[in-house]
Amino acid sequence: MEVKTIYFEKTGKENTDAVLKVVNSRVKELAIKTVVVASTTGETAAKAVNVLKEVKVVAVAHRTGSLAPNIQEFTPENKEIVESKGGTVFIGTHLFSGLSGAMAKKFSTHIIGDVVASTLRMFGNGMKVVCEVSCEAADAGLVRTDEDIIVIGGTSRGADTAVVIRPVSSQDFFDLKIKEVLCKPRL
Repeated sequence: MEVKTIYFEKTGKENTDAVLKVVNSRVKELAIKTVVVASTTGETAAKAVNVLKEVKVVAVAHRTGSLAPNIQEFTPENKEIVESKGGTVFIGTHLFSGLSGAMAKKFSTHIIGDVVASTLRMFGNGMKVVCEVSCEAADAGLVRTDEDIIVIGGTSRGADTAVVIRPVSSQDFFDLKIKEVLCKPRL
């Protein structure tokens, strides 16, 4: 099998439209049923539901309070767009930074979540994100663990990474299978 991987010269938001185009094409080729999209404010998720019309789109946003106490960055406007087009919005704690973040903040030390996240970032921040949000979606019961999905992530804002993954719940993290890298930054 031969599969094309796109490499972007830069990270970030400027790649979002190209990522969605690549994903839309691969969704059709593989008959993928679900795409998970990491989205902080909902902007990327809103774009995704407009492009990926033939699949279930699950937007995964980070927990309320990441920016400041009681503040959710995924805007109500973007939530309405995603849900009105049949998508789902999930807001939860980052897999790698829940307790790890608390340990670092309180005791100035790092634990396994930090090590795994830093290791995945060697392939680009988006690669860390796609692994993380695929598990979060599986833990929430929003994706099946017996079907391949496509997961979109990025660096800071927007999308710059997409992979085909066989998701697992977080307790089975080390059984996660990245089957194809569709696109990523060429760091």
